[in-house]
Amino acid sequence: MAAIKIAGAPVNQTPLDWEGNLSRIILAIQEARSRQVEILCLPELAITGYGSEDLFLSIWFPKKALEQVKALVPHCEDITVAVGVPVRLENQVYNTMAIIEDGKLIGFVPKQFMALDGVHYEFRWFTPWEANRLIDFDFFGEKVPFGDQILTHKTIRYGFEICEDAWRGTSRPGYRLQKRGIDLIFCPSASHFAMGKTQERRELIEFSSKTFDCYYCYVNLLGNEAGRMIFDGECVLANKGNILSRNQLLSFQHFQVIDFELSPQEQSIAPTLEKEWEFVQASSLGLYDYLRKSKSGGFVLSLSGGADSSTIAVLVAEMVRRGLEELGLDEFCRRLTISSEHQNEKKLVNKLLTTAYQGTKNSSQETFESAKMLAESLGAKFHHWTIDEEVDSYIQKIEKVMGRELTWEQDDITLQNIQARSRSPIIWMLANLNNALLLSTSNRSEGDVGYATMDGDTSGSISPIAGVDKFFILNWLRWAEKNLNRPGLSWVNSLQPSAELRPQERSQTDEKDLMPYDLILEIEKLAIRDRRSPLDIFIILSDEMDIEKQLLKGYIKKFFQLWARNQWKRERYAPAFHLDQFNVDPKTWCRFPILSGGFSEELAQLEQI
Repeated sequence: MAAIKIAGAPVNQTPLDWEGNLSRIILAIQEARSRQVEILCLPELAITGYGSEDLFLSIWFPKKALEQVKALVPHCEDITVAVGVPVRLENQVYNTMAIIEDGKLIGFVPKQFMALDGVHYEFRWFTPWEANRLIDFDFFGEKVPFGDQILTHKTIRYGFEICEDAWRGTSRPGYRLQKRGIDLIFCPSASHFAMGKTQERRELIEFSSKTFDCYYCYVNLLGNEAGRMIFDGECVLANKGNILSRNQLLSFQHFQVIDFELSPQEQSIAPTLEKEWEFVQASSLGLYDYLRKSKSGGFVLSLSGGADSSTIAVLVAEMVRRGLEELGLDEFCRRLTISSEHQNEKKLVNKLLTTAYQGTKNSSQETFESAKMLAESLGAKFHHWTIDEEVDSYIQKIEKVMGRELTWEQDDITLQNIQARSRSPIIWMLANLNNALLLSTSNRSEGDVGYATMDGDTSGSISPIAGVDKFFILNWLRWAEKNLNRPGLSWVNSLQPSAELRPQERSQTDEKDLMPYDLILEIEKLAIRDRRSPLDIFIILSDEMDIEKQLLKGYIKKFFQLWARNQWKRERYAPAFHLDQFNVDPKTWCRFPILSGGFSEELAQLEQI
C-alpha cells in the first residue's frame, strides 16, 4: 500500500451559517493541502451542521446544501476531500458523504443506519440507504455514482461508515467493505459529547481496525453547534487494533486539521481525561459557543452561595481561562466582539459575568459570604439586595383577597415559591440591561423530582448543569477547589445544600426535603436511564444499598410520584447541555406524558411485597 498522508478535520459549524460553514471547510482544506495531505475527511453533515432539525425536511434546504458542495469543488484541487451533506432524492433525504477528488466531484456515499436512541431522532429526517445499492445521480448536469461503494486513491481502497453505521454489530457496512479488500475506512461522525463516551469510541475503533484488518480513521464534529449538544472534535487513527494517534478534545478553535501518516507506528496520542476534567472542558466550550453564536453580551447569574449557582460561576470563569489559553487574548475577544485592550483573565470574567445575591430574611449570613467570596475570587461583578419588600407586597395582596393570614403550617409551598419567583423579574432586568444570557441553576436531580420553582430558579436563557446530577456536582465542587485552584469555593464546600426558603429555625436542607442525593442518582439511573419499574428498582437496590426496606420503598414511591407530577416543569426548563450518559430533557433524551396515572398500580404493587 502506498505511503500517504491523510487527515481528519473537526469543524465547529452552525445551522444556517452558510457562509461561515463553507469558509471553515475551505480553510481546513487549505491547511490540509499545505501539509501535503492527500485525503481529507470532514465530519458527518459538515456542510449544514448536524443540528439543523426539521430544516432537513424542506425541499430548499438540502438543495442549497448541494449548491454549497458545488461551490466547494473548485477549492479541492490537488487533494481528495470527503464532506458530509444532506441530499434529497426522490422525495427522500439521505445523509451522505460527498467525495471530491482534484477539483471534481466523483460520488456520494449515503448512511445506511439511522440513530434512534437517546438524543437522536434521525428517522424523522433521513432515509437509510440499502446495502449494495448504487445508482447514478445528477449533480448539476453531470452523472456521478451515488450509493454503497468503495473508492480508490493510488493503490489505496477506501470506504465509509457514517457514525451510526459503525455501531450496528454484524450488520455494519465494515464487514462488506472488508470483503471488497478495503485498506482504509473513514468514520465521519456527529457524535454528541458525554462524559466517559470517548472510552466507548476507543474500544469501537480498536475493534474495527483489528476486525477489518485496515486503517480506521474516526473524525467528529466540534463545539456547541445548535444549543444543546456539544461535539468534542475527536479524531483518531487506528490500525490492527492499536490506536496510533488521537487529538486533544473540545478545542475552542473553529476547525482543526489532524494529519496522520498511514504507518503502523504510533504518532501522537492525547491522554484520556477523567470525568471531572471532561465536565469542565465540555461546559466551558458549550458556554463560549452559546455566547458568541447568540451574539450576547455576557452572562447574568443569581448567585445564592450554594452548590449549583457556584458551579456555574466557576464554569464561566473556566470558559475564560481555557479560551485565553487556547486562542490568546486578541482572538478570544475578537470572536465575542469585545475590546482586548487592557484585559486579563479576571477583567474578562468581570466583563462577561454579572452576579447578584438576592437575600430574604430566611437567607443566612453564611450563604451571603459564600457568594461574595466566590464572585470576588473569580473576578465577577457582584451585586446584592434583599427582596423582602417584594415578597411582603405579594403576600399582603393575596392575604387581603383570601381574607386570612398565610402561615408556614398551612401554606408552606406557597410561601417558599413566592420568594423564588420574586427573584426572577429583577434578575431578568439585569440580563436585559446587559444584553446578557440569564443562567438558570437547575440540576438534573431537581429536574427528576420537580424540586424547583417554575418561573423562579428555573428562569433563564440556558441551564448549563441541568444535564448532570446533584451528587456529581457536590463532589465536583470539592475536586474543583483543589484541581482548578479555586479557593473561593471553600465557603461553598462547607455548606449543607439548602433552598433557604423557610425560616431558619425550621432547619431546611435539600436532602431532608427529598432524600439523599446519592440515592436519587441510583433511582434515576435505574428508572430513567434503564427504564426499570418501581418493583425492579426496589429489588435491585435492596441488594446493593444498606438501607432499611420500608424507608427505601418510601423513597422510591416519592421519586416516581414526584417524577410523574412534574413533567410539565421539565417541558418548560431552559435549554440544557447534554453532558452525561442520559438526561431528562423531553426535547432530547426522555419523553414522558404530561398527564398520567402517576404509576399508581406499580407503586401499589411495591407496597405488597
